[in-house]
Amino acid sequence: MSDPIIIATCPALAATGAYRVTSPATRNYNCVAWAASRTDRWWWPSPFAYWPAGVPNEETVAAFEAAYTTLGYRRCPDGRFELAFERLAIFALAGVPKHATRQLDNGRWTSKLGKYLDVEHLTADAVGGPMYGHVVSFMRRPRPIWRRVLALVRSPFRRPIP
Repeated sequence: MSDPIIIATCPALAATGAYRVTSPATRNYNCVAWAASRTDRWWWPSPFAYWPAGVPNEETVAAFEAAYTTLGYRRCPDGRFELAFERLAIFALAGVPKHATRQLDNGRWTSKLGKYLDVEHLTADAVGGPMYGHVVSFMRRPRPIWRRVLALVRSPFRRPIP
């Protein structure tokens, strides 16, 4: 695949071709909202976007972690797949948050690329690079029981990414 936006934002992802587009471009939400499983509004610590009440209105990793903590996420050491937990990863460049990605029930990861597409990729760090930086924090929360069953059925990597 040779999508110029994916090449510019995620050169490593583009180079491997190990991704799949899962939904079209939209300005309704961004990666931070998408990682929180929200598609109804843009999340960012700004007066022009949604940011959870009581969370510092600043572009710091601590503030982003605090935002996800309001949804039940807690910091964890890595991005490994576990049936009992859903995970997300926060990316930063020079200490400033730039991106977030969420682990799917099948063990892969999903990212919203700015105002562009949503893509599914094999690892969290597959979208790292000069635009988003690298993973600086993994967080997890308990997966609801009904989603544990889905995760078991979809267990990691049953279907290859075309």
